[in-house]
Amino acid sequence: MRTVIEGCAIATIDPTGTEYRDGHIVIEDTRIIAIGDGSAPAFVGGADGSDNRRIDGRGHLATPGLVNCHHHLYQWATRGFAQQATLFEWLVELYPVWALIDAETCWAAARAGLAALARSGCSASTDHHYVFPRDAADLLEVEIGAAASVGLRFHPCRGSMDLGHADGGLPPDEVVEDRDAILAASEDAISRFHDPAPGAMLRIALAPCSPFSVTRGLMTDAAELARRRGVRLHTHLAETLDEERFCQERLGMRPVDYLDELGWLGDDVWLAHCVHLDEAEIGRFGATGTGVAHCPNSNARLGAGIAPVPGLVRAGVPVGLGVDGAASNEDGGLASEMRAAVQFARLTGGPQAMTAREALARATIDGARCLGREAELGSLEVGKLADVALWRLDGLDGAGIEDPVAALVFGATQAVELLLIGGRPVVEGAELRTVDEGQVALDIARESRRLAARAEARV
Repeated sequence: MRTVIEGCAIATIDPTGTEYRDGHIVIEDTRIIAIGDGSAPAFVGGADGSDNRRIDGRGHLATPGLVNCHHHLYQWATRGFAQQATLFEWLVELYPVWALIDAETCWAAARAGLAALARSGCSASTDHHYVFPRDAADLLEVEIGAAASVGLRFHPCRGSMDLGHADGGLPPDEVVEDRDAILAASEDAISRFHDPAPGAMLRIALAPCSPFSVTRGLMTDAAELARRRGVRLHTHLAETLDEERFCQERLGMRPVDYLDELGWLGDDVWLAHCVHLDEAEIGRFGATGTGVAHCPNSNARLGAGIAPVPGLVRAGVPVGLGVDGAASNEDGGLASEMRAAVQFARLTGGPQAMTAREALARATIDGARCLGREAELGSLEVGKLADVALWRLDGLDGAGIEDPVAALVFGATQAVELLLIGGRPVVEGAELRTVDEGQVALDIARESRRLAARAEARV
């Protein structure tokens, strides 16, 4: 059976920026087989196509499903902490709490975070999980199971920290791991979970956490392992001036110089934040094809600054959008990052710095580029995977805005009306269809309370 969506505005985000005011999308199995203006053509499946599932898209805008390039799902269990803190202050307060996470916490937090992403139109997400308490289960496997239950396309990163406080790092020693154990767990994660096949729902990346929590040796070894096994690399970089000072004092160089020296710039790498860059560093990113996950709401929440996104884009850098951890962005949805990206760009560069359509591209095709999936995801084109978001624009939130893309990006942030992932409905009628949203909320409330109580008992 085919799925036919008709009567909607469509922003394809294809290479020429094709849009339709009243168009159609036809899906067969997991992929798009037709897209265009007006009503859908007749297809075999009954003399009049009556076997097709038809969706009335009038009053809606169809876009590619959004792509989230940076997250920390476990942090959903610690939302609302350290509300007036800088990044380093926030981390110092939260590291001891995160040291207590377990399988139950991670399951509830990952399901809550992924459910919020789905409701915000996100069809594909990464996650950067780097806290692995010694007595906990395999928490990467736990969140992979959570993603399968919600139904999102998932690119989790096996994160790591091996530079504890005793050796000059920021994290307490209780939350770091041994380098050999990290490398063994990383190789095991690739062997068990990474799916390089076309249409994959699950792919693994390796992600040592940051310059202030990871040794030079682990950075080098992780890059060698990732490239030997054909997976991507991810880390935090240049998020705050505190990080810049740490690198200057401990390493004698700026963060980008450090990564460059380690061979960590390349088209198989994407980096989170990248707020504090100079022109030469932006040029190096462009020359090497290194991607950036822009997290405007989290950067604002922590007072980190505004990433130079227009300059990065001019240099040819793939710049996707990221929610970041819900403990530094309690919203947890991706759609609101589009408006934040536009507003932040215009605060520093004026009203021409970013358009609504450029923001939508950041959230779709450029995010897919960061994850190495642009051939399959991020635009609505024949042959691509049927990851489709349908947004209602004829209600109070969007009514009266003639330009549908402007209504989506500049208008009130709302739950997506329909989200198809590989042609399968995950959100329908603005409600999750794969999990019980009420139960997810009860579970994360319970686990957040339990984690807070355990942390308080340790003090």
